[in-house]
Amino acid sequence: MRTETPQTIHLKDYAPTPFIIDALDLVVRLHPTETRVWSKFTARRRGGDAPLQLHGDELKLVSVKIDGEVLASASYALSAEYLTITDLPAQPFTVEIEQICNPKINTKLSGLYLSNGMFCTQMEAEGFRRFAFFYDRPDVMVPYRLRIEASTALPVLLGNGNPVESGVLPDGEHHYTVWEDPHPKPTYLFALVAGKLASVHDVFATMSGREVKLGVYVEEGKEDRCDWAMRSLKESMTWDETRFGREYDLDVFNIVAVSDFNMGAMENKGLNIFNDKYILARPDTATDTDYVNIESIIAHEYFHNWTGNRITCRDWFQLCLKEGLTVFRDQEFTSDLRSRAVKRIQDVRTLRARQFPEDQGPLSHPVRPSSYIEINNFYTPTVYEKGAEICRMMQTLIGPGAFRKAMDIYFERHDGDAATVEDFVRCMENASGRDLTHFSKWYEQSGTPNVLVSTKHDAKRKTLHVSVSQSTPQTGGQKKSALHIPLSIGLMDKTGREIELCDSAGKRRNSPIIELTETSQEFVFGGVAVIPVVSINRGFTAPIVLLTDASEDDLLCLLAHDSDSFNRWEASQTLARAAVQGTIAAMKANVALPSIERYASALRASLVDDRLDHAFKALLITLPPEAEIAASLGGDADSDLVFKAREDVRRQIAEHMKADLIAIMNATTESGHYVADLAGTGRRALRYASLALLAAFDPDRALALARADFNAAHSMTAEIGAISAILTVETQERQALLDEFYRRHRHDHLLVDKWFLMSAQIPGEQSYRRVEALLEHKDFTFKTPNRAMALVAGFAGGNLTGFNAAHGEGYRVVADCIVQIDRINPQVASRMATSFRSWQIFDSTRRSQANIAMQRILSVPKLSRDVFEIMSKTVKMQSRHD
Repeated sequence: MRTETPQTIHLKDYAPTPFIIDALDLVVRLHPTETRVWSKFTARRRGGDAPLQLHGDELKLVSVKIDGEVLASASYALSAEYLTITDLPAQPFTVEIEQICNPKINTKLSGLYLSNGMFCTQMEAEGFRRFAFFYDRPDVMVPYRLRIEASTALPVLLGNGNPVESGVLPDGEHHYTVWEDPHPKPTYLFALVAGKLASVHDVFATMSGREVKLGVYVEEGKEDRCDWAMRSLKESMTWDETRFGREYDLDVFNIVAVSDFNMGAMENKGLNIFNDKYILARPDTATDTDYVNIESIIAHEYFHNWTGNRITCRDWFQLCLKEGLTVFRDQEFTSDLRSRAVKRIQDVRTLRARQFPEDQGPLSHPVRPSSYIEINNFYTPTVYEKGAEICRMMQTLIGPGAFRKAMDIYFERHDGDAATVEDFVRCMENASGRDLTHFSKWYEQSGTPNVLVSTKHDAKRKTLHVSVSQSTPQTGGQKKSALHIPLSIGLMDKTGREIELCDSAGKRRNSPIIELTETSQEFVFGGVAVIPVVSINRGFTAPIVLLTDASEDDLLCLLAHDSDSFNRWEASQTLARAAVQGTIAAMKANVALPSIERYASALRASLVDDRLDHAFKALLITLPPEAEIAASLGGDADSDLVFKAREDVRRQIAEHMKADLIAIMNATTESGHYVADLAGTGRRALRYASLALLAAFDPDRALALARADFNAAHSMTAEIGAISAILTVETQERQALLDEFYRRHRHDHLLVDKWFLMSAQIPGEQSYRRVEALLEHKDFTFKTPNRAMALVAGFAGGNLTGFNAAHGEGYRVVADCIVQIDRINPQVASRMATSFRSWQIFDSTRRSQANIAMQRILSVPKLSRDVFEIMSKTVKMQSRHD
């Protein structure tokens, strides 16, 4: 067992560096096992007599020079984490360091490493220290000049900024390029790529008329999968100019796709590096979801050029400042290009599936945490998705016009700065004139607020009294206080007609937003002659758990008539959860299962409503995921029972509208011409949502349709859609389709990842045996993050019955994998370790089995601090629960 507790870093301890660095010159001579890096910079004291302490990790120090003189070893100290130079002149001085790193053995994929023969870097959050001794922190921002030298067998040499020089070295076997980035940046945005790469190119004319050269670099032979990425990049550049007035600022913008990458992508200045699954797309290799993800993630990384690069974070506690804001921007981008209503629902589904469990469990932390052990563990849904929701709430409170004005102030005031959350909020206040001090608690307080709404109608006075209260469960050891929560509200009569919103005196309100700022408040609306149906938190204006006194009749009315698409979908989800909960209760009591005929009838009415688009209908007929239902049961969930009850409700729904589902299948047959547009994506989404629902009632027909689609597929969406729709059906045909999928695509690593993922998600308490067998498959490796995450995280996060089986074997298998991966890549291992975060929603048998697995992880000698931080917090919560 780990005997020492890793150091905790605290926000309150922030202090600027003792020295100011003006610029950094780098010369890099690439070699698989001995890459030499020469760094040169000038340092100036801020004051005092502190030594120059530079970060370093697994580097071989060759020499240190101060003002051209080689330092004796007595003038510096070298530890596992720092190079500390003590013998320093008082005046500004020049530091030159020669160091060596070994990319070949760098399985952590942090710093400089090799991926399929290509040199690649990943410096966020603290990877630069594995490349060169320097201040590896975000508030040290300097211009860079980079010279890359390499064998001519590596023809492409890319760096940040603009290319200024290139040539062949005298030996004729090596060449070089020089890159200059004039914009000051921190170490985490430094990037270098070298390899034998193919590329596609285009140009973009900015709004001021400058021409930017665009390049997408991929492994040779994959150039025909780059068109969508290039299109998405140009769409992003245009949108940021139009929506936020932000123009790109270099002469070139390059994207590189790599197959071994810990993250989805990285926004390095002018040289974005991507996990290749978020670049490569062709209709026969990528699904609709892949196309949308590529579009969104390219936009996200490009938007970082201003919200993250030109303005970065003062320290890693401010991570939400760049990530939450940029997620909000990429969500708006997709909403403008596609369906705003569908995008909003999809984002909320993601929030509830990823962030709500984190917020409600042992890993709960504020959007801006006050401490951490390993910063890589705070690239979390709370920082990203909840951080985006905070930005959205601010826009709701101050209005879109003021929000745009605030962003203009932010860009002008802080360009070139390492900023804080307070800086950002101050811009919002300056633009709007509003005091957001109370609202800012959203950044400091962990947990998801529960908001309770009750209504009382006064027929005589024609008023509606809406009582709203809030409470946040105790998480993270914090004392909770009331938050500032904006809620969009609407009123309807029983026929669905909107009732005008008026104040208590009957005067028309200017805004549909009510603002909850206290523990409980009452809002009074006038001119309400009849008992209304209340539609609240429209558009999901606040990231809360909403509890209302709405009756089943009210929910059915909202499902049928609400003008707000989100709340129409939300009503369907609420009815579905209630149906599954009722079925679980009946199964436990061994009584007749409740009828869901009214809900199924309302759902059918929406399904055949020609006014609704296909993508929205697909969302309506998809029930809440098993994990969300399990979390709603009050901490005593039986995963097998949740699965069985959910399947029974799906069966009843499908039985009620079988004819309509078959009609949809007949009407949405693929034409053979794939287009990744809104209409085509929606049509295919509805087709495979319908097929999955049909499989719950008529599996034989669904299997025949799935086989027919798979055999005649003109796109990867059809192949994946057909198989995914029948994964819950116990049949040999399911395995036959999976086997055929593997045979077709075994030479494409991205599609093999999808095969591992689908195989891992087949439900059942014995599914751990399938995972164990796949761990021994010739194509499986722990060294490739995508492959490891597809199988292990796919099982832990997408197979509720398998991972949470009462016998504990699912927990054991995942724990074994975490221990193995931790020796290779702690970042990936810690992400997998978060799969245990929802232990508290299950029954005592499953909690006990989870605890055994987690304790075993913690008992491993030399456990990384990444995994230690996650598991120690989770086990601590376990002991408190039991």
